[in-house]
Amino acid sequence: MSAQLPDNTHIASAHLLTADLPRALRFYSDLMGFQIIRQDDSSATLSADGRTPHLLLSARPGARPKPRNGTGLYHVAIRFPNRNALGRTFRRMLVARYPFGGFSDHGVSEALYLNDPDGNGLEMYTDRPRSTWPRAGERLNMTTEPLDLDNLLAAADDSPWTGIDPQTDIGHMHLHVSDLGAARHFYSDLLGLDVMQDMGYHGAIFLAAGGYHHHLGLNIWAGTAPQPPNTLGLRSFALRIPDEAARQAAIGRLRAGGVAVDDQDGVAVIHDRDGNVTELVG
Repeated sequence: MSAQLPDNTHIASAHLLTADLPRALRFYSDLMGFQIIRQDDSSATLSADGRTPHLLLSARPGARPKPRNGTGLYHVAIRFPNRNALGRTFRRMLVARYPFGGFSDHGVSEALYLNDPDGNGLEMYTDRPRSTWPRAGERLNMTTEPLDLDNLLAAADDSPWTGIDPQTDIGHMHLHVSDLGAARHFYSDLLGLDVMQDMGYHGAIFLAAGGYHHHLGLNIWAGTAPQPPNTLGLRSFALRIPDEAARQAAIGRLRAGGVAVDDQDGVAVIHDRDGNVTELVG
């Protein structure tokens, strides 16, 4: 492991595109319970705690959903602080008959998979205690097993709904890329995230700071086609590097590796070879 980024490095926010902003807000705010902290005719910022920007939505009227085959967003992972919080939101969405695409126990976490109304991939999850995370020797060993939904719902209390738990945040991002080796070089060797689990045999790797199971997942499951213009998906995500010296060191590594970095007002914008945009913030 490179340990090039501080342990408290984390995903700060995700910026998604929507073809219908009012429809997206009915999903994220009215149904899921995020608070709208800023809004205008073409954009909105949502927060779990009423202060911290977690999700940014920008309208792109007439845009088509991101194709299933090709690079770009796989999912934004919304992390709940405990099983009660995840179970309560899950139950609320089941009552509303919102469709889910899958459910998995990854050993490190319990995860629910779905798309938002624009087809943007989402994961709702909660972590298991770090001391229980499965390992193979020194390496993390995330798995994919069936999730006990009845047990998860049983963990949800019946207190009145007041919105999503305020400790909810964006736990990780997962991207489709065209070349796993090139993406690993970009995000690990240059940016400085540690490889937590290398599943190259399965077309995926998982990277993080501070020993977390992953802040970033990368896979080649959708093929190599670039995302077409005027489609939805991910506009960018923000990676918070709380130590400015470490942030500048990351910028230096990226520039030395031939990556263009636009660093203005404490936000450094970088693009990987597939056009996925990361904002490095302090």
